[in-house]
Amino acid sequence: MSDTRGSMTEPDIATARKVVIAAFLGWTLDAFDFFILIFTFSAVAKTFHVGITAVTIAITLTLAMRPVGALLFGRLADRYGRRPMLMVNIVAFSLFELATGFAPSLTAFMILRALYGIAMGGEWGIGSSLTMETIPARWRGWVSGLLQSGYPAGYFLATVLFGFAFPYVGWRGMFIIGAFPALLVLYIRSSVPESPVWREMARQPRVPVSTVLRKHLGLTVYAVILMMAFNFFSHGSQDLYPSAFLGKQHHFGHATITTIALIYNLGAMIGGIAFGLLSQKIGRRLTIGIAAGLAIPLIPLWAFSMTPVMLGLGAFLMQICVQGAWGVIPVHLNELSPKEIRATFPGFVYQLGNFLASYNATLQASFAASHGHNYGLAMAWVIGIVAVVIVVLMLFGPESKDVSMAHS
Repeated sequence: MSDTRGSMTEPDIATARKVVIAAFLGWTLDAFDFFILIFTFSAVAKTFHVGITAVTIAITLTLAMRPVGALLFGRLADRYGRRPMLMVNIVAFSLFELATGFAPSLTAFMILRALYGIAMGGEWGIGSSLTMETIPARWRGWVSGLLQSGYPAGYFLATVLFGFAFPYVGWRGMFIIGAFPALLVLYIRSSVPESPVWREMARQPRVPVSTVLRKHLGLTVYAVILMMAFNFFSHGSQDLYPSAFLGKQHHFGHATITTIALIYNLGAMIGGIAFGLLSQKIGRRLTIGIAAGLAIPLIPLWAFSMTPVMLGLGAFLMQICVQGAWGVIPVHLNELSPKEIRATFPGFVYQLGNFLASYNATLQASFAASHGHNYGLAMAWVIGIVAVVIVVLMLFGPESKDVSMAHS
């Protein structure tokens, strides 16, 4: 395969498309499994005779354990290859999802969600590095947006499952259905090759990850802070939105919640691809800053509207901005990453930022409980603050647009 900065033959292009499909589906199905939980808070709480706030700790545990998975699976992928570890990773998160459906107690449920978090933490870094090391440089912007749109696409699928299956299969059945992503491994095994950049690096002397991180300590700290803000940005606008905000605060029915969730996930997919493509033209930092900045004036419409139509419009526009900013992250982190640890660095800083933001759902739920169960107010505060933080970080951060993946 030719260098990703140069021309590619038709067989190379066909291979690149297969890698993009596999990585997109991997992140989509991983997110699908994650978001099943946010639609089942109330049902799980009822089964185990606890309040919703207690069940939100499961999300905290999942997010908190994702850095462990990013480091573990990332190091294995840097050592043994992106392709085999991506397959192992997908099987692992699918099996833990399946086991969650059979959890006999709240304690077992929490343990299984923590283990799922380890498996979930590895997928994004491995999939994005495999993709960015394989595709031509001119593809990176829109493919980055496409990959990240897999996250709202997974949310969309979880919404569809909730809308059509939940009344018949309950929360346990939803988690059992969440094991089906394991079938993606068959496609990867038959159609997806190893990263050409990894094959080249595998012939070179290995550098300890601690040595590389010390050399790039400033970049590492910056990236972790950036991803903490980004995870507050996404989880702060999504995790409590359907069940707590639309359901508990506004008392909307099952069909209304499902419809609004489908609408704002369409907005998220549109935003991810559109802003990812824009970043190829005007740069990564400027694109992220624009998307985050546009979210700020949308907060009143998004969090304080009263009718389903206006809330749906606000959510649609908000997720265009939130996931628009996120759409640039896969390519931005991979371009900034030291090549020796590219399967480790993007995923690890992303998931460590996730760990620092993992208390979001419980924080918002607690804040809302102390303010008359006003979940809209809790979400507005979080999104307003982190949008400003992201804009500031973009003003002073680094950028490595179109850098060679083989020589960065």
